[in-house]
Order: sequence, then C-alpha cells, then structure tokens
Amino acid sequence: MQTNLIFNPADLPEEPVFDIVTNLGTIRIKLYKETPKHRDNFVKLASEGFFDGIRFHRIIKGFMIQTGDPLSKDMANEASFGTGGPGYTIPAEILPQFNHKKGALAAARRGDAGNPMKESSGSQFYIVEDAATCAQLDGAYTVFGETIDGLDVVDKIAAVPTNFSDRPTSEVIIKSVKPVL
Repeated sequence: MQTNLIFNPADLPEEPVFDIVTNLGTIRIKLYKETPKHRDNFVKLASEGFFDGIRFHRIIKGFMIQTGDPLSKDMANEASFGTGGPGYTIPAEILPQFNHKKGALAAARRGDAGNPMKESSGSQFYIVEDAATCAQLDGAYTVFGETIDGLDVVDKIAAVPTNFSDRPTSEVIIKSVKPVL
C-alpha cells in the first residue's frame, strides 16, 4: 500500500526545518544532520501526516512537553497514552555535542531496564522546557534537533494544567508538521 505524501522528503536539505503547528501556536524546529536515523524517521512520519491530530499527552512544567503517540488521536485510548508508536524503535544516536538545552528536541524511549541499548521510540519525542532539570538526561536520550523559534509556545504548552499523571487537562494538539522550504 502506497502512502500519499504531503511533501517529498528528497526535496529537503540535510538539516531540514519544520513548523509544528499546534492549537496553542507554532514551534519551529531544525533537525540535526548528525543524527540521520532520527532525522530521516521524523521526516518520513511528517511526510505521511503521521503527527497530524496527535496530542501532547505528557506535560511536566519546568521539565519537558511530550508528544508523538498515535494512540492520543482518540480519547478512548487515554489510559494507554504514552505507549503507542509506529511499531518499531530507532537505534540510539546519542552524541556528546547535543545536550538537553532549552528547546532541545529529543526522542522518548522505554527505560534502561527493558531497553539497555537506549533505543528510541519510533515516533514519540519531547521538547525541553528547562535545561537545568533535564541535564540528567544528557548521554541517555538521543537529542536530534532544536527549537529555533517558538520557545514561547513551548512555555505556553508547559503551563497548561495537568492531572496527577502529567496529562494536560485541556487539549494541546498538533494540527500539522510541515517543512519550511
């Protein structure tokens, strides 16, 4: 089965820039060429419209905002938010030059006990809101891009009230993820 692509990944530069358009504003990110497996996977998923309609399902103010779980498109799956993905993982591309600075884009993953190779989720990612509280993640998670515009939107999303399990109490949804050409 062939997927109808929203854009042709071959048309993008080595370090593509994307707009993540949410109901609270737009976050502009740049993907790193040094993490090609993560970059290419993100580009592939975005070209297929995979992220459109996905919620930010985990928000921890002063830490990070997380999204990319396809189960979050349907509130009937709320108990399972955070467990979904495209059915594969990505080998870690943890590089010392990329740390968890404010606005860093990093791949979520299962914990070390069940994932000693630190393989990343095939679709879930997070954006760092506060570098100081995320420094503990350096060297343990793949950072594959950064926010180049829209840090105010990251802060706005991080400020959304959450319940006891870090789920936002109001919807924060990705409308689209499109390349900036």
